[in-house]
Amino acid sequence: MALSPLLVKATAEGRTVVDVTPERAGWAHVGFKVLRLKKGETESLSTRDRELCIVVLTGTVDVEVDGRRYTQLGTRGSVFDPVSPAAVYVPGHAAVGIQASRDAEVALCTAPAGRQKREAFVIDAAAMKRSVRGKGSNTRHVCDILPHDDPRAAHLLVVEVLTPAGNASSYPPHKHERDALPEETMLEETYYHRLNPPQGFAFQRVYTDDRSLDESMAVENHDTVMVPRGYHPVVAPHGYDLYYLNVMAGPGRYWAFKNDPAHEWMLQPDAQDRLAAKRS
Repeated sequence: MALSPLLVKATAEGRTVVDVTPERAGWAHVGFKVLRLKKGETESLSTRDRELCIVVLTGTVDVEVDGRRYTQLGTRGSVFDPVSPAAVYVPGHAAVGIQASRDAEVALCTAPAGRQKREAFVIDAAAMKRSVRGKGSNTRHVCDILPHDDPRAAHLLVVEVLTPAGNASSYPPHKHERDALPEETMLEETYYHRLNPPQGFAFQRVYTDDRSLDESMAVENHDTVMVPRGYHPVVAPHGYDLYYLNVMAGPGRYWAFKNDPAHEWMLQPDAQDRLAAKRS
């Protein structure tokens, strides 16, 4: 069976785990890349006309931006550790160096830099908002790394989510494909998936109201799903916790979404009672 065009399989070896460019995705805003860096290895890049959020998924790195050095960033041994990640925001037209002081996995999240002059900064892990969304088997744990109410970025939004085994996430299904405030905004999105234990898999569906886009995918550890439009729920099977890193960007920088009307009933106050009645 052919792979979905929205599924980007991870490479098992080498420095680059995944590399999603706007050209590859067929859209205008989101770029996403993940690097494996062994202790002592370095990566150099120029942001050019794009802004960058470096997320230290695991390990520890030093980051240099236009000669200014930020050291010993990152404490996690696993993305499933219950702590926020280290992250650095870098504006456009900057020279960046990354050096691993221990083995590290680093995400490079990019979007157009815009015209306003911006400054580089370390995103304070202690200040990242951590929250729990959903109820019952719809519960997931969220960490806002670069949310839409942080005015220091031009287009980027970055968030990570931990979904316990057996639970659904990004659920009820929702979409953000139209600039139609206050109901909805247009944001492209990538999902970078990690599984615990790592041999597991999860399921993600991306579909539109008219089903002109309707893709269902089994995602494995380190795989990425591109969401150009449509609803995009995720399910973690029994026995396997699911982590994903979301990168969003669009013409504006505000996250407003619309739930699939067919499934919005489960948000009603009596939804849990109705579900219990169905099981009895």
